[in-house]
Amino acid sequence: MSSIQYTQSATLLERAKKVLAGGVSSEFRKYNHPHAIFYTHGKGSRVYDADGNEYLDFTLSQGPLILGHSHPRVLEAVQEYSAQAQLFAGQHIKEIELAETLNRLIPSAELLRFCLDGSEAVQTAFRVARAKTGRQKFLRFEGHYHGWMDNVCWGISAPSAEALGNREEPSVYPWTEGLPEHSKDEFIILPWNDPELLKQTLAVRHHEIAAVITEPVMCNSGCIQPEAGFLQTLRQLCDDYGIALIFDEVITGFRLSLGGAQQYFGITPDLAVFAKAFASGYPISAIVGRKEWMDVIANARVIHAGTMNTSNATVAAALATIQVLEEEQPYERMFAHGRRLMDGLQRAAVQTGHHVLLQGPGPMFHIAFTDMKKATDYRDVLSFDKAKLGRFIAGMHDRGIRVIGRGLWYISAAHTEEDIDHAVHTAAAVMGSM
Repeated sequence: MSSIQYTQSATLLERAKKVLAGGVSSEFRKYNHPHAIFYTHGKGSRVYDADGNEYLDFTLSQGPLILGHSHPRVLEAVQEYSAQAQLFAGQHIKEIELAETLNRLIPSAELLRFCLDGSEAVQTAFRVARAKTGRQKFLRFEGHYHGWMDNVCWGISAPSAEALGNREEPSVYPWTEGLPEHSKDEFIILPWNDPELLKQTLAVRHHEIAAVITEPVMCNSGCIQPEAGFLQTLRQLCDDYGIALIFDEVITGFRLSLGGAQQYFGITPDLAVFAKAFASGYPISAIVGRKEWMDVIANARVIHAGTMNTSNATVAAALATIQVLEEEQPYERMFAHGRRLMDGLQRAAVQTGHHVLLQGPGPMFHIAFTDMKKATDYRDVLSFDKAKLGRFIAGMHDRGIRVIGRGLWYISAAHTEEDIDHAVHTAAAVMGSM
């Protein structure tokens, strides 16, 4: 058993609680093991905390650090461009260069606007869809996460699969207190990966629906991939009814390919949202889309604004990140490392007498403790053994392996085969002790 100590983080947390609500600046930081951890620096595939503990990091700061921590090209670009200015509240040349780069790489990015985070960009996409179609509602799927704004904070948590009720008219539960009751009237929600139910719903209610939004891979709940033909069905139905198809590529963008999940799966949405891996942890996002949809922003029918949009640092970070990805082309390696890790975790589970389900394309994947052989929607995810997963995540953390608490793993371009094999060896020890 590891002798890792967390005393400095515990002391800092008590200090933080006197001035920060709950001691943190984002809710889920509370739920690290054994409590919120205070970090000091990161390099490559490693991150270090205030107690001097070193972790092999598979959280990658919830996904953004696709090149690993503190990539020198990114830091150098940020320093150089920030030395010229921090924020113009006006246009600058590198902003055009970044937009031209996204236009070249992303199939749907005929026109785009930059924002600060995924939550904001998602709401912009809804506004665009409503303006163009004249309809008010959007359709989304159980368990898919599209940010923390009111109208998408329903249906991403539930006490059980049974509590969700029938599939045709699911019950929705608030993710947090403080939501206006009417915000749940803005959307229609359905289970994912059910093309027939989708067809039935749109046949009856298409006249109400401005957009259908989906994670192309259900990364936030089990890392479930779309069933064969499901995204194609989505695309065809949206075409048939004049509905905007929105891909939330906050996680999949630049992680599955340079052109995102839309390039990886060969399905081009009308609008898409990119963030996270886009700029190696600097706060920038983009709403991109086909010209016929984005024209409502271009001609100012839809107002999109933001004082802090496209600061020098964030644009420089995004350009540098994408340049490194284009030059190094780490995707084959990231897919291979992810699959090697998934296979190793499966072997470790078999050897230690545990039943696990590993799902995901490789650059990101999920581990669940369950007898299920496959999960296809959020209702399946709700049956996973969360308590057992919690013990596994805690055991890994105590042995210097950092994994997101809900069981999601991210692979970066900085991870090596030795990192992967070390994680597998550690997982075998943890499972053997459970």
